[in-house]
Amino acid sequence: MGSHLTDMLLSRGHEVVHLGRKSRSSRVKSYSWDIHKGIIDPEALRGATHIIHLAGAGVANHRWTDAYKKEIYNSRILSTRLLYEAIKNQTDIQLKKFISASAIGIYGNHTPPFTTEDAPHAANFLAHVCSDWEKEASRFEDLNVPVAIIRIGVVLAREGGFVKEVSKPVNANVGAVLGDGQQATSWIHIHDLCRIFLRALEDDSFTGAWNGVAPAPVSHAELTHLLAKALKKPIWLPNVPRFAMKLLFGEMHTMLLAHQHISAQKLVNSGFRFRFETAADALADLCSHTN
Repeated sequence: MGSHLTDMLLSRGHEVVHLGRKSRSSRVKSYSWDIHKGIIDPEALRGATHIIHLAGAGVANHRWTDAYKKEIYNSRILSTRLLYEAIKNQTDIQLKKFISASAIGIYGNHTPPFTTEDAPHAANFLAHVCSDWEKEASRFEDLNVPVAIIRIGVVLAREGGFVKEVSKPVNANVGAVLGDGQQATSWIHIHDLCRIFLRALEDDSFTGAWNGVAPAPVSHAELTHLLAKALKKPIWLPNVPRFAMKLLFGEMHTMLLAHQHISAQKLVNSGFRFRFETAADALADLCSHTN
């Protein structure tokens, strides 16, 4: 997501710098930080007016061992805390807004239809991570810095996530629906997601928590079949049963089979207009660039 958002910000005339252990782009300046050592290059924040915080270890690309769960947690909480302390201690920085990613996992693995931003937080692992992440982000309000939090759903993009991982078996004619396939999937096209972050940066009134999802959730089965249709491939294998998912992925299977039916109404009411309102249109766009 970072590269897409960087492109969009640069196209709008914003100056962008990255934080990381090593430079990932020749287009923008990159400064170093180490969240475990609590070190950040002070030059990275000099002159900064907005921080967009996307950092965090991937939750779907590694088995959830105790050590990796700790990495998932620390990569989000410690990084946010480090940024807070840096802004707090550098009095010459006039930060206008702190914008943080979060995830719809904060609502748990089974939500009622069209769950809104004021729904209670769940108590499972990912919900705990998201809740603590948002608490750390909200501390910036103590510094009189407005905060916007985007709770991201399943991102549809060519480079990673659902499209990349599911396309591999589908293109090899061994694609299959996970579980019973009826679990609701609240998705968003990466272009629209980046536009939400851009809106958070450019609109002073855009604060608080927002669900970063498209208006029309679909079942996992429908999303998988739509992807196969866009790739012009069949889905002929039987569904992968829950017990097999548990054997393959351990605790992570609960996230892969989560039923999350999340509302985008707050965004719609704010005047945001999605470019991709249906999963069919989103996947057709993405797959037209990969075929």
